[in-house]
Amino acid sequence: MTARSALFKTEPEGVIGQDWYVNCVCQLATTLSPFQLIKELLGIEYAMGRRRKRHGEARIIDLDLLLFDQEVIRSSNLIIPHPLLHERRFVLEPLVQIAPDLVHPVLKVTIRHLLGELPKGPSVEVLKEVA
Repeated sequence: MTARSALFKTEPEGVIGQDWYVNCVCQLATTLSPFQLIKELLGIEYAMGRRRKRHGEARIIDLDLLLFDQEVIRSSNLIIPHPLLHERRFVLEPLVQIAPDLVHPVLKVTIRHLLGELPKGPSVEVLKEVA
């Protein structure tokens, strides 16, 4: 891991009656391809007990591959950049901590700009600063 954001406590979006989530963003250096990396991430989720049954259900862990350098991938099992990255405060708040000037490879604006343009939405609170 080359960088990690603070931990953020975030209100669930689009679901009612679930506990708040804890989110963070990590930057990694890897020799894996994006397809190998997502396979590894899904393997970690499975090993921790996550079973994908239906969209929006409560879950013990959710690992997403948001970006992979400046690559743009559209396949049946992987979309990079993550298609909702630019709409989610719980992603942009931690991402701006570690890469505010990173340019979104499709939208061609910085992460800081995306966060600044986001309308008010569900609460995001810093839970634990980066140590």
